Amino acid sequence: MKDGEGRVIYVGKAKDLHNRVRSYFVGSGDGRPQFEALVRQIRDFDYIITDSEREALVLEAHLIKELKPKYNITLKDDKKYPYLKLTREPFPRLLVTRRLEKDGARYFGPYTDVKAMKRTLELVRRLFPLRNCNHRLPERPPERPCLNYQIKRCLGPCRGDVDPEDYDKVVRQVELFLKGRGSQVERILEDWMWEAARNLDYERAAELRDRLEDLRRTLSRQKVASPTPADWDAVGVFRDDEEACGVVLEVREGKVLDRKHYFIGGVMGKPPEEVMSAFLRQFYLDALEVPPEVHLPCPPEDEEELTEWLSEKRGGRVVLKVPQRGDKVRLVEMAAKNAEWLLVERRFKRERLREEAPYSVRALQRDLHLERPPRRIEAVDISTTQGSDAVGSLVCFVDGRPRKSEYRRYRIKTVEGQDDFAMMKEVVSRRFRRLLEEGRELPDLLLVDGGKGQLSSALEALRELGIEDQPVVGLAKRLEEVYLPGIPDPQNIPKGSASLRLLQQIRDEAHRFAVEFHRKLRAKRVLTSELDGIPGLGKVKKEALLKRFGSVRSIREASPEELQEVPGIGPKLARKVLEHLRGEDAS
Repeated sequence: MKDGEGRVIYVGKAKDLHNRVRSYFVGSGDGRPQFEALVRQIRDFDYIITDSEREALVLEAHLIKELKPKYNITLKDDKKYPYLKLTREPFPRLLVTRRLEKDGARYFGPYTDVKAMKRTLELVRRLFPLRNCNHRLPERPPERPCLNYQIKRCLGPCRGDVDPEDYDKVVRQVELFLKGRGSQVERILEDWMWEAARNLDYERAAELRDRLEDLRRTLSRQKVASPTPADWDAVGVFRDDEEACGVVLEVREGKVLDRKHYFIGGVMGKPPEEVMSAFLRQFYLDALEVPPEVHLPCPPEDEEELTEWLSEKRGGRVVLKVPQRGDKVRLVEMAAKNAEWLLVERRFKRERLREEAPYSVRALQRDLHLERPPRRIEAVDISTTQGSDAVGSLVCFVDGRPRKSEYRRYRIKTVEGQDDFAMMKEVVSRRFRRLLEEGRELPDLLLVDGGKGQLSSALEALRELGIEDQPVVGLAKRLEEVYLPGIPDPQNIPKGSASLRLLQQIRDEAHRFAVEFHRKLRAKRVLTSELDGIPGLGKVKKEALLKRFGSVRSIREASPEELQEVPGIGPKLARKVLEHLRGEDAS
């Protein structure tokens, strides 16, 4: 479904397209405010035909993830979460990546908890002596081994101390461990330890014994979810108002291996079955592994299609269950409790950040003696070359961060010649008049690029508009001096303070924005002026030539035949252009 501007606002699927679309416009709908709001905005729709309901299910999940329609249930944290990657090399490494590539490597994840992923990575590097250097082995070994080799955290493939087959055995252990097969790795290490002891290789046996003890301590700390060594996922969802959080507890060999979570938007008024279906589709869309059982608090919509799709993705049968008693019910409840806590924590952090200004903003309030923190700061700068192509810029920072949607550019209209003070007055006047006309709030602080003269001009513009209590500050470039209204001497703000750094950052951004606009106008004027005065060469043909050749210099160096390749440029006009630019006969 699309709105009047062609934006996709809803993605759905249907066995019968006619009935599905008709249901939006005939009858009273389902009573939900979101449904009525959606229908009011629909102006057009597109459709894609698939071969089966399962394909429609997958395509719907892909489109929702890519387009993020306003009226669909979506995963709000749809950023690229990290994966652990076992590289495809003669001696593989375990790396962190945020990109899935078809390079033959083995990937594990995604990890929604980055700290947990880093702990896992550190644990693997402590238990399994894989290399983590960047050398291309065996082609380009280093001159000497690294510290990891010295402390027995690496088998030393750079020195030729291990052959590829033995190294691959360790890689296989890492793969099993990351898949949650810790008990299988435990049995392998124990077999190797006794084999080394029988061969009287006691040093090797002691090394394996230490690794085995570390692994057993790690496995003993994992929470036991079930007495049977089975693989399954427990899903819990907690919803409140328009937000929800979904948690998946991954149980492998009967132990909780990992907890993954996503925040979900657009759930207000949606039935639990629809929310569960949307969450499962989008969660397992990028999952690298699907267990044979997924336990849920309620059955999802499209249960049959979901089961078919997950079974195909796994390469084996997948069952969606709603447990009634026992360990699996308790773990589903635990997942829901985790979801509730994560949602509450997220809201608490968001509200705290919204209420609390950053330290640099509070430091600026302190150093400028302002009544309230300047959370919204607007800065004005002027750029001109001896009065020509004069422009002004306005940038906006909110809580110390640029808000580029609020940036504005101004062509100076009322000032002739080089008069920076009058230009500053014009820009400030135009900006604040617009704010007053639109009834918008004024910034907490206005920063002007310059000293006492520019500051006085800005204050004069504000007084003419009847604005008396607007905080204004000037920052002079030469000595980075800060000037306040009514105080002739600059303020004594320490050069390394967070407040001065913030002012400098905003001033520099305003300067960059102004200079960029000024250069653009000046370049346009210079380019067009060189092509002016050529009979038969209008605006459209000038732009076509510049688009084709990129610069006047390239046009000057081109041949008449090359110019004639541009639409509208005939042999006669091509000669005129070259004669004008070269000052000679171009024939």
